[in-house]
Amino acid sequence: MLRFVFRVPHCALTMRVVSLVPAATEIVAALGAGNFLVGISHACDYPPEVRALPRVTYSSVDPALPAAEIDRAMAEARRTGVSPVEVDVKRMAHLRPDVIIGQSVCDVCAVGETHLARVVSVLMPTPWVVTLHAHTLEGVFNDIRKVGEALELRDDAEELVAGLKYRLRRVRARTAGPDGAGGVGAQHAAPLPAPPRVLVLEWLDPPYVAGHWVPELVELAGGRDVGNPPGARSAARTWPELSTLAPEVVLVALCGFGEERARRDFAAVKDPAARALFSRRVGFLDGNAYTSRPGPRLVDAAEILARLIHGSNR
Repeated sequence: MLRFVFRVPHCALTMRVVSLVPAATEIVAALGAGNFLVGISHACDYPPEVRALPRVTYSSVDPALPAAEIDRAMAEARRTGVSPVEVDVKRMAHLRPDVIIGQSVCDVCAVGETHLARVVSVLMPTPWVVTLHAHTLEGVFNDIRKVGEALELRDDAEELVAGLKYRLRRVRARTAGPDGAGGVGAQHAAPLPAPPRVLVLEWLDPPYVAGHWVPELVELAGGRDVGNPPGARSAARTWPELSTLAPEVVLVALCGFGEERARRDFAAVKDPAARALFSRRVGFLDGNAYTSRPGPRLVDAAEILARLIHGSNR
């Protein structure tokens, strides 16, 4: 598991950083600059040390609502262009950040670019804004480098990326068979079995197929994602459509929620086509911690996926 450290970074100048995205908070901490953080979003919860920091955002959507109601609220936000996530501008101004880290992947799950631009326009002095925009694993690595540059921690960022890539290579090697893909003796070995067909669902009412970096994680973990190509946005599908994909393994990793909520929502699904789909092998993981956030713990996600797809022996 990735270790997050709070220390004095290599750069001489201490910066005041506000993170508006959980993934950004984790990136800053993984760079060893957690002590730079002076404010975080309402959704930031890791590493545990950040939970005592001031929250500069809040959401109008109650996370305790049923899944269908949350989905309707998000759909209405997309239709009207009014984000359910708001910024406490007064608190933000009081914190006087040098750097604000936001995102442009989703304008309803977190503060979007347009909203953030309005906030920054009233802050004095004007902070440096870093926008994360990853849809693939390489995009995540580039975002880590981008944060490292903003915090004057370029070498630390490169070291972090190198370590994450090494761990991903280890995951791939463990799931590629005894000789690895094309390893020594591969030409004499029996053909490897086809990778298990895997479907990852990030929402259940209505069903959404996970996208972005998740298909890459599945492939690294030794599976074949049948729901989405790498880099594609998450997509709504009907239960009959999903059944035709014929997955061998169905994994439930709810966007923004943990394993307990995933199991509860899973048990509430009554659609006959869904129950037929769920007759396959089903696994659960904490989507909020591991698959929803484009940060360092995506590597942990790959390791967890490998265990769920192949069993605990890998």
